Amino acid sequence: MPVLVASDLDRTLIYSAAALALTMPDARAPRLLCVEVHESRPLSFMTETAAHLLTELGDAALFVPSTTRTRKQYQRINLPGPPPGYVICANGGHILVDGVSDPDWHARVTARLADECAPLAEVQEHLLRTADPVWVRKHRVAEDLFAYLVVERELLPEDWVKELAVWAGNRGWTVSLQGRKIYAVPGPLTKSAALHEVARRTGAGLTLAAGDSLLDADLLLAADQGWRPGHGELADAGWSAPTIRSLPERGVLAGERILREFLRTVRSAT
Repeated sequence: MPVLVASDLDRTLIYSAAALALTMPDARAPRLLCVEVHESRPLSFMTETAAHLLTELGDAALFVPSTTRTRKQYQRINLPGPPPGYVICANGGHILVDGVSDPDWHARVTARLADECAPLAEVQEHLLRTADPVWVRKHRVAEDLFAYLVVERELLPEDWVKELAVWAGNRGWTVSLQGRKIYAVPGPLTKSAALHEVARRTGAGLTLAAGDSLLDADLLLAADQGWRPGHGELADAGWSAPTIRSLPERGVLAGERILREFLRTVRSAT
């Protein structure tokens, strides 16, 4: 039975320049590998050491990237190691099998959303009506499943996010603030549901997970063991659980530590 390793990507394994948290002297900074280019510009990085660890992990376990990114956004990433056979995209709205979305899974997800929470159009309208153009830079809809805003964090009123979370919660939606993005995601749209499906298909015996945001909490709880870095929404809230290990590392070095923990656990289990 394979070990299944499901990990969030952004601010967990890969990092934008703004999220690297290179607090050490320049001469001691780790060497970085660019793993994403967008519009001809380098966008996301991991340490070279983390890249080697991820390659080893891909050979030792079933590695499943688990991201809120759309399929198009995910396909910009060029991770080291063997290509993953399964990828969870759009927060569980799509399971890619050898790079292609599984239509049956997507149909099951969309049917559940129609039954269990307010429609996307209602949430879109609320965001357009209440978000101030002074601090909103972009309104986006992802895969016709959820919505998000790109904002100027220094101008964003903290109370607005809290008020949105209450409004959305009453309609079966979840709100997550990650860097410059505010996500509004249907409650039934989860990485954990997709994880259970991939585990069922592959016959995985042990499941491991990592993530940093509120949208990763269900993924971490669904796995047998989980890790979260010292930054992000979960760290800021002091969130933990008996099967979750909270790591002290922040920024790109946290990604390296998470991969070491994955590999150590996989090797001890096999």
